[in-house]
Amino acid sequence: MKNSIAIVWFRNDLRLHDHEPLAQALERFERVVPVYCFDPRNFRKNSIGLPKTGAFRAKFLLESVADLKASLQDKGSDLVVRYGSPEKEIAKIAKQLGTNDVFAYKAVTKEEAKVESALKVFLGKRKLKLFSGNTLIVKEDLPYRISALPDIFTEFKRTVEGKKLIRQPIGPPQKMPALPEGLDVGSIPSLEVLKLQEPVKTDKSFMKFKGGETAGIKRLKEYLWDTGAIQTYKDTRNHLLGQNYSSKLSPWLAVGALSPRFLYSEVKRYESEVMKNDSTFWLIYELLWRDYFQFVAMKYGKKLMRSGGIKGINGPWRHDKELFNSWKEGKTGVPFIDANMRELNTTGFMSNRGRQNVASFLVKDLNVDWRMGAAYFESMLIDYDFAINWGNWNYISGVGNDPRENRYFNVLLQALRYDPNGDYVRHWLPELNAIQSSKVHQVFRLTKHEQKQFDIHLGSNYPWAITMPAAWIQYY
Repeated sequence: MKNSIAIVWFRNDLRLHDHEPLAQALERFERVVPVYCFDPRNFRKNSIGLPKTGAFRAKFLLESVADLKASLQDKGSDLVVRYGSPEKEIAKIAKQLGTNDVFAYKAVTKEEAKVESALKVFLGKRKLKLFSGNTLIVKEDLPYRISALPDIFTEFKRTVEGKKLIRQPIGPPQKMPALPEGLDVGSIPSLEVLKLQEPVKTDKSFMKFKGGETAGIKRLKEYLWDTGAIQTYKDTRNHLLGQNYSSKLSPWLAVGALSPRFLYSEVKRYESEVMKNDSTFWLIYELLWRDYFQFVAMKYGKKLMRSGGIKGINGPWRHDKELFNSWKEGKTGVPFIDANMRELNTTGFMSNRGRQNVASFLVKDLNVDWRMGAAYFESMLIDYDFAINWGNWNYISGVGNDPRENRYFNVLLQALRYDPNGDYVRHWLPELNAIQSSKVHQVFRLTKHEQKQFDIHLGSNYPWAITMPAAWIQYY
């Protein structure tokens, strides 16, 4: 006979498919109460004075919670929503329902672990049932403990490839039990309640990101089955303009509206039914990178956020607010950097190639503390993920899991390679439209007329562009 009632605490897993805590709770209990809690601490100011969760990500999150709520209602249930500290709000709900059984996915960050510990104090240690998940490979299925995780990705890949460690995704429930009578389901807060403003609409973005499992599955279907764009992923993934040069599934993966195992299973099905090539392999390869960063975060925790990173290397970084502001506002005087930052500031999204370049430029050319850039991404990115964001900034800054010492992105060479005609720059910096072809990247070879257009873009203050790295001279 099943027990009476349990709570399923949704966190960064806003979906019904491939949700082990939900599946386990439904199997063991007569009634299951789904709960999501908006934690005010996630909307406080971060180390550079910006909201930890900025408007783009917050809007996507609100849409994802609303979609989860609608899906649960379609199944005969509903989503109980609270605004407050989860350890307190879930404890209140548990007390009201007369149960201490709570099912949830275990989180990665130390802050979230503290919330789990606080909730355990109220519920009892064994009553909070935490599951590993939101990765391709479940942590417990690795061939070693997290403490023994290799510090180089290629070694990690070698230890897991071909070992059939990826579990089959769990299907969504067909039906859900109704909520207990008298339970206040609450309401989803607005951006205004979260002290954020609605992002300004733009017609310059090639893709509209809408939060939720429904939209995530639709995008996956579109990318794989409707357009077949996955067939060229390896060749196009470094492009900068358009909707299908990459999968653009990261926002849904970040909030857990899409399960990586479900994505993997769909790619494998595509390989079986349509075609298998380097591009289908490469998408899975990127999912393994995503796994690796999650495990690195589990292994090193707050070290990821320290100046010296996981290697403990202190670089020549400085807290130069003028240079940092020129970077974040897209006013460095280097069009390729400025265009990428303009895209981020306008849409909350930037290509992976762009992220690598703007990060390298901030750290290696401006010598600004990489943590300032990571904190800016935390606030701005619609697909922010703690492990991936801080892991990648460690990597680019030379304090993380990069086997190459002093990795450097020559921004001009990158611009000429990935935006050879300057189309991307002119799309995001239309004030430079008068500067044709690749010359838009070579800002030190402008005619007087072109220089006037460039000055319109920069205004009167461009603190960095008056100097040129020696590594760039050969391209001018």
